[in-house]
Amino acid sequence: MSCIELKDIRVYANHGCLSEEEKIGSHYLVNLRVECDLSQAAKTDALEDTIDYVGLNDIVKKQMAIRAKLLETVGYRIIKNILDSFSGVSHVSVTVSKLNPPIGGDVKQVSVTMTS
Repeated sequence: MSCIELKDIRVYANHGCLSEEEKIGSHYLVNLRVECDLSQAAKTDALEDTIDYVGLNDIVKKQMAIRAKLLETVGYRIIKNILDSFSGVSHVSVTVSKLNPPIGGDVKQVSVTMTS
């Protein structure tokens, strides 16, 4: 099995349970790992034989733009959309990290990892 990874996709979004988070927003990093069989693409050198990472990035950006209270919800939506969009995907892991979360302490980020 092979994989495609997109690392540190930087997005500004308005997720969170606090009303301030909805209004002000925050920076997020998304890391994505998609497992699939890339052997055919390696032989043919054809985009249609692989999982297009531009499409993966578009899914992440679109799902991050839809407000949610929980990072778990955003992670679930990203995974579901990838599995619905690409038949060759066997496994997805996504980590959504909120940078500088408003939790009353000096915390660099909080992260949630979801897997299929």
